[in-house]
Amino acid sequence: MKLTVWTYEGPPHVGAMRVATAMDDVHFVLHAPQGDTYADLLFTMIERRSERPPVAYTTFEARDLGGDTANVFKKTLNEAHDRFDPDLILVGASCTAELIQDDPGGLAKRIGLPVPVVPLELPSFSKKEHWGASETFYQIVRNLADRTVRRAKPVRGRPRCNILGPTALGFRHRDDVSEIAGLLSYLGVDLNIVAPLHASPADIKQIGHADFNVVLYPEIAETTARWLEKTFGQPYTKTIPIGVGATREFIQEVRELGNLLETEDLDQSNLPWWSNSVDSTYFTGKRVFIFGDATHAIAAARVATEEIGFEVVGLGCYNREFARDVRDAAKKYGVEALITDDYLEVEDAISKAQPELILGTQMERHIAKRLGVPCATIAAPVHVHDYPARYSPQMGFEGANVIFDTWIHPLLMGLEEHLLGMFREDFEFNDAAGPSHISGHAESPATVTELPTSVGWAPEAEAELRKVPFFVRGKARKNTEQFARERHLDTISLDTLYEAKAHYGR
Repeated sequence: MKLTVWTYEGPPHVGAMRVATAMDDVHFVLHAPQGDTYADLLFTMIERRSERPPVAYTTFEARDLGGDTANVFKKTLNEAHDRFDPDLILVGASCTAELIQDDPGGLAKRIGLPVPVVPLELPSFSKKEHWGASETFYQIVRNLADRTVRRAKPVRGRPRCNILGPTALGFRHRDDVSEIAGLLSYLGVDLNIVAPLHASPADIKQIGHADFNVVLYPEIAETTARWLEKTFGQPYTKTIPIGVGATREFIQEVRELGNLLETEDLDQSNLPWWSNSVDSTYFTGKRVFIFGDATHAIAAARVATEEIGFEVVGLGCYNREFARDVRDAAKKYGVEALITDDYLEVEDAISKAQPELILGTQMERHIAKRLGVPCATIAAPVHVHDYPARYSPQMGFEGANVIFDTWIHPLLMGLEEHLLGMFREDFEFNDAAGPSHISGHAESPATVTELPTSVGWAPEAEAELRKVPFFVRGKARKNTEQFARERHLDTISLDTLYEAKAHYGR
């Protein structure tokens, strides 16, 4: 564990909260001091939930440490059962409470409540949020699944599957589930359960009724899917249907797992329209830096290169459990994978790569704003505006359309700013009129002339620099000044600017 201003993942008990809050008729009793009780803020403000998350806290204080904190936990557990009457109780400790070693699982077992109680071992000093969510889901399924259940002969020849992985606070999980469930139904696959999202303990008991499992988010569901494969003989999908190509491969994989016949082409994306448009040539070859959770980062890199025509200049993830997968993907694009949970390292890598577009989390959005680079969000952690009211999946063919709009629009805004610069001499777009309505994060005309005193710029060089698009203008200025310093030049002339361009363009 490391203290930091921002963090990509919370401690593992936050992952447990994500699973508990996603499910129905489940309550999570967390042994935690005052200060660790922030679930209400996470789930009601960011995800816009209409009810408080099903989490009860012991909320012991410093003065309680000299007394019997174990009795505080037992009292809280009994009160939570009597008040909420859940069908399943999860118990665990926050990172601070872990230090006092009260053993919530053992205490809960001795109480003998009339409902199943699943104890969670959440090592906060070695594991993080995604691991906590994965472990919680695995323990719930392992403890509740009826192992005598086996899938009967498919009704009307239609196979049945489970969708595994969506949780609370997930990036577009709600819409992804709707998109993929509709696609599966169209293919002729019936749905057994979706879990953890909106699943009840009774649903989990019947998880063995499916022929196979669809894993949408490996960070959450892969461990459980492997156990289900071993216990019930249920294979699971390996393809994550993000992007047109991956969705087509996912369809083929589902057909093979469900023994389905080939049907007509289901491609409903607008990718051919985009690829055949003149507009697409404006963005071909744009340099893009990608960072997020492993699943979304790997998928984004494929979409960026194969379907939109970007060049990947950086690829990384913050969840180290999937570092190998990200490294393998990075090799395909000739870049070194960045595996870190330190946002300062990410910012430094982005600054060095000097991309024209950043695809990342809420943290990369802040980094992009400081650097004046367009950015689109592709993965959690995210802020409240990434839980839109509209239907906005990332998976399936409609998800491919959403991705296209989300990624291209920031570049269009940059292009608009560039066009305003081209017509700056027009009476509507001169310097006296001030910057445009979208240039709050970009370099305005006034700041172009605020150059380091160690290297001066000739007026004609300044004028030429203004013609460079704003989203690469900083890179051009920095490289040119470095070029001039290395040659001990006091003033950057127009010739110097062209020579620097030729030097760095090799």
